[in-house]
Formats: sequence, structure tokens, C-alpha cells
Amino acid sequence: MDAHTGWCEGCLRRLEEIARWSAMDGAERRAVWLRIGERAAQLQARAAEEDAR
Repeated sequence: MDAHTGWCEGCLRRLEEIARWSAMDGAERRAVWLRIGERAAQLQARAAEEDAR
């Protein structure tokens, strides 16, 4: 788990998302997948900024 973001470094989910995953319905899981995509984009943007420095 990344201490700064609170996201798993492998799957980019938060602990509460991981814990609830098996109990989530399809809509909830899709919402998590959307957040994962947003998080991945944030990480890519940060990496690009760091590379530009």
C-alpha cells in the first residue's frame, strides 16, 4: 500500500475497496474500475512531470 495515496501498488484499489470487492454488485465494481483508471492516469501524469524535470 502506498502511504501517500492509500492505494495498493499492484491493483490501485484502496483497502476498503479490496475488502468489499466480493460483496459488491456489478455497478459498484464498475465504479471501482473507473476510479482505478483515473488513478492510473494520475500516476502516469506524475511520472511524466518527474521525467520532464
